[in-house]
Amino acid sequence: MTLAESILAHDRLALSRLLTQIENNTEEGRMALNELFPYTGRAALVGVTGAPGTGKSSLVNHLARYYRHPAQGEAARRVAIIAVDPSSPFTGGAILGDRIRMRDLSGDPGVFIRSMATRGSLGGLARATSALTQIFDAANFEVILIETVGAGQAEVDIARLAHTTIVVEAPGMGDEIQAIKAGILEIADILVVNKADRPGAENTERALRSMLEIGHPKSRHHFRENPSSPFRQLIPTSNEEQEIWVPPIQRTVSTEGTGIQKLARLIEQHQEYLRRSGGWQQREQARLKVELHAYLEETLMAHWRTSISETFYQEILQELFERKLSPQEAVERLTQSF
Repeated sequence: MTLAESILAHDRLALSRLLTQIENNTEEGRMALNELFPYTGRAALVGVTGAPGTGKSSLVNHLARYYRHPAQGEAARRVAIIAVDPSSPFTGGAILGDRIRMRDLSGDPGVFIRSMATRGSLGGLARATSALTQIFDAANFEVILIETVGAGQAEVDIARLAHTTIVVEAPGMGDEIQAIKAGILEIADILVVNKADRPGAENTERALRSMLEIGHPKSRHHFRENPSSPFRQLIPTSNEEQEIWVPPIQRTVSTEGTGIQKLARLIEQHQEYLRRSGGWQQREQARLKVELHAYLEETLMAHWRTSISETFYQEILQELFERKLSPQEAVERLTQSF
């Protein structure tokens, strides 16, 4: 039985092995990923992002518990968790400590937790994160929760990957407007005020609501998603009945599980909206397009690197250092033969 066949048979040991192969970019991992790709596209991808200290890990933990033990009348779902931790720019290591907060999920065969390091990638995710979601998808995990590193204002990659992006805020994290204004409204499908039992939760929610009222186009025009963009960009539509999604604000206390059921319902409502409006397919296509471009850039770079001699490359580099060539001129020289 091949590694891909073992994944389709729900072999957890084979799943662990393949995830490692994917992270290490081995030939065996790439072959298995190719074999499994036709079995993907079914899982719901939920991204959780926000500043460090807002309680993202605890929130993910309780969401996973809810999906495994839902309200009466609802079916339990298999859940995969990808917890991305930052790599040290000095040692290259990562703590991978999110699993410490999720120990109560251990032993559940319907939950698989994978911690991974960014390995220098920017934007809150590791380069292999998308490939890992495809493996979990093929392994029949119905919900995949992706927790970013919590780098703050630059975490936009999650908007390219997830169907639903949750942005987590918490009271006492400083100036709410500063935290909100740097692109959060553009990537958030759901806004969460976590640690809502703390003083200042009302102010945080009020600031979020004010920014939504100012920045959201619902009060001015009817809009739809831009299918050519991987982000939550909106463009005008002449259809006055066009339904649009306004990011709701949900208070939670993740350490106690308060508000988790309502949050899960909002996630489901958003995904139903995407299916009705065609946004699900648009986001899938945008995600695959971004992934294609990333692989294309990597492949072309590798081919180019093998097409020139190391001596010539070092000569151009030295001329650049000596200011004899500008970066643009250096690129022209380096790519002439290629």
